[in-house]
Amino acid sequence: MSFSSSDRRTFLKKSGLTAAALSMSELLPAQDSKELLFKISLAQWTINPELKSGKVDNLDFAKVAHDHGIFGIEYVNQFFMDKAKDNAYLAEMKKRASDHGVTSLIIMCDREGNIGDPDEKKRSQTVDNHRKWIDAAKFLGCHSIRVNAGSSGTYEEQVKLATDGLSKLTAIGAEQGINVIVENHGGLSSNGDWLAKVITAVGNDRCGTLPDFGNFRINDKESYDSYRGIAKLMPWAKGVSVKDIVWDDKSNQSPLDYDKMLKIVLDAGFHGYCGIEHGGFAGLNQSREKLEQARDRLS
Repeated sequence: MSFSSSDRRTFLKKSGLTAAALSMSELLPAQDSKELLFKISLAQWTINPELKSGKVDNLDFAKVAHDHGIFGIEYVNQFFMDKAKDNAYLAEMKKRASDHGVTSLIIMCDREGNIGDPDEKKRSQTVDNHRKWIDAAKFLGCHSIRVNAGSSGTYEEQVKLATDGLSKLTAIGAEQGINVIVENHGGLSSNGDWLAKVITAVGNDRCGTLPDFGNFRINDKESYDSYRGIAKLMPWAKGVSVKDIVWDDKSNQSPLDYDKMLKIVLDAGFHGYCGIEHGGFAGLNQSREKLEQARDRLS
């Protein structure tokens, strides 16, 4: 018979055992093998229609996660685009997360330019545009900002350009202890080999990846196998984005095999947060339960 953490506490209390025994119960293997195998977070993009429509306010995101049994959150800058330097607003975000016992993990950054822009001035401006999000991430207690490795040119030219921009931005993030992580997010960044080559070229522990199960569509004609892609990017992963669809090498889409994919994640030694980024507002509980069920099977 196995008990959840709360069940063990109740059992010990009813049995009249000492406080010391109660404390020791938190070290039981059941908790280690299940609760600590990986944690579950919520990516803000999951509920983007509700945020865009105003049905859910950005300040209430932590409450949404908490109310659905999720205790880690990943923000998207689009939903507080003009608040990066608003300390009062950021303080309220931080307070609400704390009030609900939720950990702020990442700010996903969009609309700030291409980190691998061929134009040196534009590339430098993109780096500079992200400074405020590094500051905001530090303020909120996040460990990383997620950026896009957008570029243009030949395969090798884009490796060089993205490496240059990421190296400069990573150095800025490192000054504040903030990671700069890259998601496979369209274009060559959705080619696992290309992104691995870029991260290797940057060669800084503060520059990592945010592997996304479903974002291996390179363009309308090309895709990269999701399972192979996740395995390729996991050595640098600071988080994982969970979508319930995957791609093969021939632009075919299929449902996610949770056990197969999460075993790849775990075999890489990752035991951090797996962030839900599918299912929408109405499907949040079901999305969380699918991850929990897979975690139980893999324990």
